[in-house]
Amino acid sequence: MTIVRFVARPMLASSLIASGVARLKNSANTAEQLRPVLDRAGKTVPSVKPATSNAPMVAKVVSGTQIGAASLLAIGKLSRVAAALLVGTSALNAIVEYRSAAHSTKEEKAQRRDQLLKNISLIGAVLLASVDTNGRPGLAWRAEHFAQDTRKNAKSLSKDARKQLEKADKGVRSTASDVFSS
Repeated sequence: MTIVRFVARPMLASSLIASGVARLKNSANTAEQLRPVLDRAGKTVPSVKPATSNAPMVAKVVSGTQIGAASLLAIGKLSRVAAALLVGTSALNAIVEYRSAAHSTKEEKAQRRDQLLKNISLIGAVLLASVDTNGRPGLAWRAEHFAQDTRKNAKSLSKDARKQLEKADKGVRSTASDVFSS
């Protein structure tokens, strides 16, 4: 791990951990702020209504997920997965904060806008962290190069073996596409 990653990940995570702890401590207030967003999600996608109907539980789960994922990011364990989870929790928090912020005066509107921009910046930072391979090739790159090497080696094989390898190559590509496109 480079010195930049060693320092930057905990710095990014500190704000997210503090926000998650504050939201968990005030989970009743967080649930009230979440309720309009959850109600709208339940109306838009009826299949999630059972999960969104319990706002206090959703508030605790989102806060706990944010704390756990930010902690993993800070120590550099499962950092890509943790960052991906943080994208979701940060986006939800940004929506909730924007909707619940006061905006009747010019100063309140400016503060609301600044808070939204800060949240968008944090989402961008965790998006970058979610694709950071820490200097090592990702699984997609490895799968592609493995397939290329297999194709090169297949040219020297018999016709039957070549067909089997081509079939396997298609299977690997399909699986890799399914894994990385979702």
